Amino acid sequence: MVANAKPPIVVERVQTGVRMEKRLLKVLKGLAELKDLTLGDLLEGIVLHAFEGKAPFSPQTLKEIEKLRNIYGLTLRAADSHQLKEQQR
Repeated sequence: MVANAKPPIVVERVQTGVRMEKRLLKVLKGLAELKDLTLGDLLEGIVLHAFEGKAPFSPQTLKEIEKLRNIYGLTLRAADSHQLKEQQR
């Protein structure tokens, strides 16, 4: 254990079936892989930061995200979040 490191916090995790925009999910999975995290761990971190009004990503990570956005063709932005409608099959 690293000096001054906090002990782990034991939590109960549950499986979820959340639906998400395909390219957004690809970017999240790519970022999780880059950071050596599970997708769930990455999402938990993002949400916990958002709940406190804190930015979840460093400037370097934002650069990595932008590269992944370009790779996967993710053009959606925050302003689009309330305009999304699922394609009818």
